[in-house]
Amino acid sequence: MDTKYYDQGTAAERWERAQLFFDAKDYAGAARVLGGLADEVPEQTGPRLLLARAYYHSAQLRRAETELHALVERDPVEHYARLMLGRTLQRQGRHDEAESHLRIASALAGDFEQV
Repeated sequence: MDTKYYDQGTAAERWERAQLFFDAKDYAGAARVLGGLADEVPEQTGPRLLLARAYYHSAQLRRAETELHALVERDPVEHYARLMLGRTLQRQGRHDEAESHLRIASALAGDFEQV
């Protein structure tokens, strides 16, 4: 597959392109752009989180899980990454593993009724 289009341009241009793909519900296309971008700027949460979301929505759940684990490891209080990780694990039928991440996400969001 020719990936020149997906890798072309500055990091900012590729970020915009990935968001356009994602907004158009072309999650696989967004993931193609974001894969390289997330590797290029590993310290930034945005590209890696959007990559995980693109994987999740395109049913690439193992890849989503990998990205989300990396985010949570780097930033344990990133509540949206915790929430997505919990949902990704649920979608794989791993409810026991998901529960702790969902509880932490609820607590970090201030939703103590669900904790």
